[in-house]
Amino acid sequence: MAIDIFTADFRAAPWWWDDCRTPEEPRADLPRAVDVLVVGGGYAGVHCALTLAEGGRDVLVLDAERLGWGASSRNGGQITGGVNVGKIPGGGNATKSAAAEQRQAILRDAAAGLRHLEATIERHQIQCGLHRTGRLTALWTADHWKGWQDRLDDLNRYSDAEARMIDAKSMADEIGSDFYRGGVVIGRAGHLQPAQLHAGLLAAARRAGAKAQGSTRVTAIMRQRDGDWKVETSRGSLTAETVVVATNGYTGRLVGPLHRQVIPVTTHMIATEELPADLAKSLLPSNRAVSETRRVINHFRLSPNGRRLLFGGRARFFPAAEQVTAAILHRAMLQRFPQLAGVRISHSWGGRVAVPFDYMPHIGQHDGVHYALGCNGSGVVMMNWLGHGIAQKILNGTSDRVNAFDTGTMPTHPLFHGKPWFLPIVGTYYQARDWLDRRLAA
Repeated sequence: MAIDIFTADFRAAPWWWDDCRTPEEPRADLPRAVDVLVVGGGYAGVHCALTLAEGGRDVLVLDAERLGWGASSRNGGQITGGVNVGKIPGGGNATKSAAAEQRQAILRDAAAGLRHLEATIERHQIQCGLHRTGRLTALWTADHWKGWQDRLDDLNRYSDAEARMIDAKSMADEIGSDFYRGGVVIGRAGHLQPAQLHAGLLAAARRAGAKAQGSTRVTAIMRQRDGDWKVETSRGSLTAETVVVATNGYTGRLVGPLHRQVIPVTTHMIATEELPADLAKSLLPSNRAVSETRRVINHFRLSPNGRRLLFGGRARFFPAAEQVTAAILHRAMLQRFPQLAGVRISHSWGGRVAVPFDYMPHIGQHDGVHYALGCNGSGVVMMNWLGHGIAQKILNGTSDRVNAFDTGTMPTHPLFHGKPWFLPIVGTYYQARDWLDRRLAA
């Protein structure tokens, strides 16, 4: 007989929302005109609005759902500076020295993004459960050791990662599991409560003068003869001098080919019921966030109060009920922590990340519309940094690059038209490769 893995009060919703769900402001009439309209009320859109409002611009943020409803309040809350970026767009055609220079610039700017986010949290006194306790990248196989060891010099030199390798024996000091073959400790990293971060950023943007409304879908953006934009919404129309699209994993056909330049991938998470304090402490003694080196990763961390394990990953590559994805993640969790047998799941949820074809975050313009897209699942730092970067370009009135992610264009594929029909095929293949790598290395 199957054992029920769910608590009596199980919810198919983010655990983060128990502590913080962005309240809807009383609905106000839309202005007839604004300096800047931002489409998308997640990290990128809200941070863009914060920087613009502090720079004296009249800015309005609109979102089709509740503000912060998407990945900004559904993610795992891990923060790093440069660990998850560094692949070079067009690297196959670049000279070795040019590729190295670009990689170094990417690492520097990713680290700058983490510093900027930490400074923003401090400046606005955002209470978001921030723990600067580092991250553990757990090696799926011993063969992954060399690849990570080769990266350490660049990570430490250009992104101040404070990274070091640890062998399988030393992993006992970091994690209550013998599942992995060693790891990489990233000192300049940590974790936070993502919904509280979003709410704090939104409150700061509003204090600076930005306006933001949810439940208002933008349906069309059209250039007028005078150069301004006419924007149609589900609640009427308005004009804007400048438009920013910051919809990331929820990007539709609103502007040109943007929906063909990012692959929406759904990632899932579960939260355990509260654990005994000694058991929770034994899982992650240093309270680090954890991610894996395999292709289809799992990631996990303790809740801000240290009493729950929050466990995530790619549970399914096609739509499935939250109870189904929870059962898959629960099995993966027990593989890593058999001592959690009998622990029940209180919450299960999913959210979309956006993966560009070159695996690089991007800011740029399409026919005059600014965009910030492609967090690759590392959006807490990156989407805030990209939104801030767009705001800098608008405030400075420049076409010059503001950071290494300001590439101006994004690649696509002729067989991709916005629907990731290939994900079940590719995902299953990657899972098989992970299984085979692990088996051959055993």
